[in-house]
Amino acid sequence: METILEQQRRYHEEKERLMDAKTKEMLTKKTTLRDQINSDHRVRAMLDRYMEVSANLRDLYEDKDGMRKDELNAISGPNEFAEFYNRLKVIKEFHRKHPNEICVPMSVEFEELMKAKDNPSEEAQNLVEFTDEEGYGRYLDLHDCYLKYINLKGVEKLEYVKVGHLNKETSSALTHAGAHLDLSAFSSWEELASLGLDRLKSALMALGLKCGGTLEERAQRLFSTKGKSLEALDPSLFAKNPKAKGPKKDSERNKESAFLEAQIYEYVEILGEQRQLTHENVQRKQARTGEERDEEDEEQPSESESEDEDNEIIYNPKNLPLGWDGKPIPYWLYKLHGLNINYNCEICGNYTYRGPKAFQRHFAEWRHAHGMRCLGIPNTAHFANVTQIEDAVSREYTNSSKIYINHPIIEEYEDSSGNVVNKKTYEDLKRQGLL
Repeated sequence: METILEQQRRYHEEKERLMDAKTKEMLTKKTTLRDQINSDHRVRAMLDRYMEVSANLRDLYEDKDGMRKDELNAISGPNEFAEFYNRLKVIKEFHRKHPNEICVPMSVEFEELMKAKDNPSEEAQNLVEFTDEEGYGRYLDLHDCYLKYINLKGVEKLEYVKVGHLNKETSSALTHAGAHLDLSAFSSWEELASLGLDRLKSALMALGLKCGGTLEERAQRLFSTKGKSLEALDPSLFAKNPKAKGPKKDSERNKESAFLEAQIYEYVEILGEQRQLTHENVQRKQARTGEERDEEDEEQPSESESEDEDNEIIYNPKNLPLGWDGKPIPYWLYKLHGLNINYNCEICGNYTYRGPKAFQRHFAEWRHAHGMRCLGIPNTAHFANVTQIEDAVSREYTNSSKIYINHPIIEEYEDSSGNVVNKKTYEDLKRQGLL
């Protein structure tokens, strides 16, 4: 059985290894958005484990059941040698009963963790489940939220793109309702003033304080509450509310709503970049013609995460081929070469070729030749543009019949080099004096 001190030692080791692994993970260069998101989730998982280990370690040090104290007394008392040999006896007895059990050191676990990070499997490459609309964290998929919104009664119905891009309206709503502000990050009222009148008004209303005055007055009033409870504040700072009997009741009544509104305000700030990109992406989609949207739905566009030298993700929803500069070719050039047309070949195992040029070229390539060989049919010019197995077999039977009917007896000749040729070829070679 593992002792209390051994448990503490193991927890301390795990904390140090977790800290080292998190540091290496954060210092690793991320080349794509997918790498960055996966890295963030790996760090989050290690951070959660770090907090869990720290909590277990704290409980062991607090020693509420007194077991740690008893163990320390046992190994530091007058019979410490007897305690040592008793524990050694227990260890030997354990290994005698379990001779094949090997304890794997913790270092192996973290080495495997680093190997899995450097050579991720297919499952590990997608640590988060995103919808197609989100582009693996690039955009926001707010369709479910929008459906709930348009089913609300008594609200103005807006378009999807407008609802997702309401900056002033969101701030205004939070200002009227009130959103708490964490003052621990501010060391002076001047820093608070940089937030602006609306944000200060929102924070003051969340506390039930007066929200009028200039920018400096609001910042000073709010900063004066830092580190103080509502009961310790000057009553003159609170706004008059005839419906409430005191500032405490008013604060408690709006506490839950204010907390939710504060979360919304924080999400608006954190996801500001994604909201802007989502707005542009939706506008881009709305600007496309019906034909282009239908083609995009049929082709099932794949996410492209190739980045240019500035580490910017290339927007390539139609999965266009990349040009010499590493960027998608223009759409007009894509259609000019017929790359929007797909050709299927059953002989090639239902392989799909994009564009007529690739389709014509594939008849002389290994995949089509292998398919013909599996059918026992020679890949000759007689079978040009044949893609269906049934057509190829039927044409092979027809050609064989024609040869039999038109040439019931085929005369074979041998030239001077030993090559077998037909009569016409033999006579041509003889006439030219090549035999």
